[in-house]
Amino acid sequence: MDQDRATGGRGPAPAVPPAASPASLAPLARFRDHLFHDPSLGFWLDVSRIRFEDGFFAAMEPRIQAALAEMAALEGGSVANPDEDRRVGHYWLRAPELAPEAALRAAIEGTNARILSFAADVHAARVRPERAARFRRVLVVGIGGSALGPQFVASALGSPADRMQLHFFDNTDPDGVDRTLDAIGDDLGATLAVIISKSGGTKETRNGMLELEAAYRRLGLSLGAHAVAVTGEGSELDRYATKHGFLARFPMWDWVGGRTSELSAVGLLPAALQGLPILEMLQGAREMDEVTRAKEVPRNPAALLALAWYSATGGVGRKDMVLLPYKDRLELFSRYLQQLVMESLGKRLDREGKEVFQGIAVYGNKGSTDQHAYVQQLRDGLDNFFVTFIEVLRDRSPARGALEVDPGVTTGDYLSGFLLGTRKALTDSGRESIAITIEAVDARAVGMLIALYERAVGLYASLVNINAYHQPGVEAGKKAAQQVLELQAKVLAALAAARQSTGRALPLEEVARAAGSDDLETVFWILRHLAANPERGVIREVPQGGSPFDATYRLSR
Repeated sequence: MDQDRATGGRGPAPAVPPAASPASLAPLARFRDHLFHDPSLGFWLDVSRIRFEDGFFAAMEPRIQAALAEMAALEGGSVANPDEDRRVGHYWLRAPELAPEAALRAAIEGTNARILSFAADVHAARVRPERAARFRRVLVVGIGGSALGPQFVASALGSPADRMQLHFFDNTDPDGVDRTLDAIGDDLGATLAVIISKSGGTKETRNGMLELEAAYRRLGLSLGAHAVAVTGEGSELDRYATKHGFLARFPMWDWVGGRTSELSAVGLLPAALQGLPILEMLQGAREMDEVTRAKEVPRNPAALLALAWYSATGGVGRKDMVLLPYKDRLELFSRYLQQLVMESLGKRLDREGKEVFQGIAVYGNKGSTDQHAYVQQLRDGLDNFFVTFIEVLRDRSPARGALEVDPGVTTGDYLSGFLLGTRKALTDSGRESIAITIEAVDARAVGMLIALYERAVGLYASLVNINAYHQPGVEAGKKAAQQVLELQAKVLAALAAARQSTGRALPLEEVARAAGSDDLETVFWILRHLAANPERGVIREVPQGGSPFDATYRLSR
């Protein structure tokens, strides 16, 4: 499987050899036989330290070919999300000519041109805030895929030379909102808000927007004069942006899921405002897409990755995926992949409606930090994981030179040594691992990594017969949260009625009964939260020597 001979038009792919156990091949031979390398991409993938069963590749060949055929149909415009009768077209974002209709191609190309033009206008102060001379900061308001991708890219590619500094509201935590506003400080009037929500009904994003609107109002400024929206046409947010005179609106298409939206306006607009080369990121994704369409498994790194996951997990999620990128710039990659992998693969039912409880748990941070954290368990504890090491060959900008911290040894040499040492220690302990190597963390490489994992996730989902492109569990959580808030309103109404009628404080059971609920535990949680925030006006009183369940509750006003 030596891909120096097998990729980039350098002759036919060799036949896939029967897999062998690590003990049956010399280490170099196994490494050579399972190494993918594409010099034109500057990309390497080593799956040699996954313990493939003998004959694994041959046995999986029909299934991986079926998965590749499904992927080709998806790119051709087939409905991939029957729950919502939706196509899944994030691959068209970096190859608009593949879009099944001319109108889609024009929409993608037109949007990318608008993003670049708008960012240039902001940087040149042709688009400016109400009072300040120019926008200096960007505040992205979004959650999940509307924040994780932009955060990862901003961290991976950011530098002091960025045109604008990025901040995020990525939760409905009021303290988190306050911390971000404090970090922006007096620059709020020179901050451009990018509010991202496909439907406009995502409560966390809506709440962040309202918090931000109040902050602008306190300065005598309007939100609309400092905001753009990325949303679906005709959505609640689209209507709000139109009504309040937002500076611009960019599309969020229904055929792009949140977790695969980084290369749409969701991620490209913040990156362009930051001053990052978004066309290079799109080009890297496009090039990786081209390689990962190969039907021959040895030529296709996404197919190799999906098959490695299948072997490591038994195709049933038996092991967790641990990400160990040995580069600070990739620290947030595991957070980004948590959503991409776990939301796509964590499914109760397969495509025939059979209960399968699929998924692969993802966690990680960065090397060599984790060698002082959880590598001890990885080596000596439960064997319930496989590691993916990510190596970056270039230590730093050549202009900065190399400092020797020991004779002939730099800090980058230490980092590489820790990666190789940890990989060997895990192998010696019988633990499985994958290694990905890129030359540098630049926009092209980031695009390649995003595209690689998007396709590997789709292929793996086909291998285990689940739908990677819907998320019923997320929707269930949102509905349950709304029910809690509806119950909270009834609890407050019950306390208000008690204050008006008798003025008496009520115990938990009476509050629940008056609220029409037999869910005493949830009522307890609601009351505890309300009472902990004095501005909500709920007073909690526990009798001396009593337990929290003996408390009574009343309104102070």
